[in-house]
Amino acid sequence: MVSLPPHKLATCQWAAKAPESLHRALAECGLAGPWIGRGAAAEILSSGGAYALCLELGEALRLDLPRLGDPVLDAGWYIYAGSARGPGGLAARIGRHFRRDKPVHWHVDRLTTVAGYIAALAVPDGRECALIARLAASSGFAVPLPGFGSSDCRRCASHLLAWAPV
Repeated sequence: MVSLPPHKLATCQWAAKAPESLHRALAECGLAGPWIGRGAAAEILSSGGAYALCLELGEALRLDLPRLGDPVLDAGWYIYAGSARGPGGLAARIGRHFRRDKPVHWHVDRLTTVAGYIAALAVPDGRECALIARLAASSGFAVPLPGFGSSDCRRCASHLLAWAPV
């Protein structure tokens, strides 16, 4: 995971907004942080790897995804895991997710353009499926929409998990 100076971590509104029980659930899965917000994307390494996004939807969201049945995601907190192995690596991919004004290309773009809060955890040389496996093995996360973000993955039911506090 990437180390950032404390002044960069302070820019992450997510850290203050997310419920303490969500922080604990992520830490128990080995994803304690540092989580960064929109202001610190440039500090992330340009190497490849995996990342986790934590997003808050303030209200239910109907997704225009006909192949998945035009589903609705309930308001709440979600974790999305992805990978960045192309030009610019983690910095470029996470920076793109932090931008609201962008062409909608990936499933997760439908969430990142409307999320109230968003934070990222970079895992250089990591694998998105390993991140999802850690979270899915806990009792705090559930698959809200099979196939979301994992259309090219044969191992994972979804690369999006909903935080479901018990």
